[in-house]
Amino acid sequence: MTTYVLRHGQTNYSRRYLVNGDPTKPIRLSEEGRRSLNRGWSSVPLHSVKTWLASEFPRAQQTANLLMGVPGPELITDPRLNELDYGEFEGSPFLEYAVWLDGRGAHERPPGASESQREGIRRMLTGVLAALEYPGPRVLVAHGLLVSVLLWHRERTPGGAMPLFFPEAPYIEPVAIPDDELPAFVGALMNDLETGVLDHAVGSGDREVMRIGDGAAVATVDPVSHHSPDQKDLPHA
Repeated sequence: MTTYVLRHGQTNYSRRYLVNGDPTKPIRLSEEGRRSLNRGWSSVPLHSVKTWLASEFPRAQQTANLLMGVPGPELITDPRLNELDYGEFEGSPFLEYAVWLDGRGAHERPPGASESQREGIRRMLTGVLAALEYPGPRVLVAHGLLVSVLLWHRERTPGGAMPLFFPEAPYIEPVAIPDDELPAFVGALMNDLETGVLDHAVGSGDREVMRIGDGAAVATVDPVSHHSPDQKDLPHA
């Protein structure tokens, strides 16, 4: 069996690179986000999916419900799949949070937040592993940071440390992980969370350093397989 982890469809918030870590805000899919769900039919065997899980966020549950169709199996909500708690950065541009993260690091909680970036990633990975308790195949509709971390691990350079910033995850395109590989996949990432952070302020080769004005570097943008060289995206959790 297989677990498919995917990011929800586009919202007006994510289109503008505004962060939303509060599930009580009624942020739903944009028109483009709804149209993009057609891609799910070509990348996931939707008719054979036994279990659907989503975070507590309206956009994730909306994505799952539209993909599964009517009638569909019961949608299971798992708060471990929630987006990161951004604290006082809620509703702000991602780059404002990125500046703070660049200066304070992955293990510090933003003011007003209940978790650090690394604590949030650990929570999300726990939710992915727990999905094995349900019949497969299964689909998990989550958020950009989790999918970005999974993609980074799949494409990583051997021995490379987990970075502070990750390339933006695509909407709807799933990361497919066979059940017999999932525990080791998640276990390796859990170990990465304990082994430090890649020096995120150094750009080399085809990595580009993002800056606000003439200030310090706040994020790096890496080309990934689903983007052309001239269509690199802002990193987005």
